[in-house]
Amino acid sequence: MTGPRLRAFLALDLDPSAHERLRKLIESLRGTVAGIRWVRPEGLHLTLRFLGATEEERARRVAGRVEAAAAATPAATLELGGLGMFPERGAPRVLWVGLALPPPLRALQEACEQGARAEGFAAEERAYAPHLTLGRWSERARRPALPEAALGPVRLERLVLYRSQPQAGGSVYTPLRTLALGGLG
Repeated sequence: MTGPRLRAFLALDLDPSAHERLRKLIESLRGTVAGIRWVRPEGLHLTLRFLGATEEERARRVAGRVEAAAAATPAATLELGGLGMFPERGAPRVLWVGLALPPPLRALQEACEQGARAEGFAAEERAYAPHLTLGRWSERARRPALPEAALGPVRLERLVLYRSQPQAGGSVYTPLRTLALGGLG
C-alpha cells in the first residue's frame, strides 16, 4: 500500500548567521544578475541527497538508514565562498555558492546515497558537487560576470529530512525529521 506522495530530500541545515550573510549576498546580486528566480534565503541548505516524489514513510526509512552515520559525523564549520553556475559552459541554469566538504561530511553524503539506494531509489547519475543554490534562470541567458564572494564560516550541525512544497514565491521546506551530527542535541 502506498501513501500520499511528497517531494523530499536530505540536507544539512545552515546556522542563522550564514542565512543572513546569504540573504545580503542575494540582495546585492539582484541588481546585477538578471533573469533569475531567487531562492528564499531562509530556505537555503546543503542538499546531500534529493529523493524526489515519494511516500513520506519511504523517505523516513531513508533517514532512518543514515541515523548512525549522522551520529558518527562530527559537526563542522566550513568556509562559504565562490560563486559559480551550472552547467559549467553554455547558458546557465543555476547560480550557486560553493563550499568544500571535509572527508567526514563526504562520507555522510555517501551514506545518504547508499541509504536511498537501499530503499530502492535510483543511483544519482552525476557526481556530487556541494553547493548552495541561490537562484535559477527560467529562460536562456548569457553567462554573467560574477563578483568575488567570500562569505565566512557556516556551522553544520544537523541533517534534516525535508519536505519540499513548490509555491509561487519559491519552495517551502518543512522538516520531517532532524538528526544531530556527532551527538549534538
